[in-house]
Amino acid sequence: MSKTQAYKVIFEPAEEGGYTVYVPSLPGCISEGDTYEEALTNVKEAIKGWIEVSEQFGDEIPQSDVIVDVVEISLSDEQTA
Repeated sequence: MSKTQAYKVIFEPAEEGGYTVYVPSLPGCISEGDTYEEALTNVKEAIKGWIEVSEQFGDEIPQSDVIVDVVEISLSDEQTA
């Protein structure tokens, strides 16, 4: 059975184009890509690699640092017009 982890990632536009992506809770876990989609794919692979190396060295692996929830709000008719 596989386990799912979720980590916050920060996308920063690069001066030369594309994105640099950081994973704040995994020190040194950084990736990049020419497009958002490529950067997202690459950072997923970087996270997997970071975790694999940490496991090999017996290092502690931070747990998911994301809370996902649904928030419902009501807008008055004036706010939606």
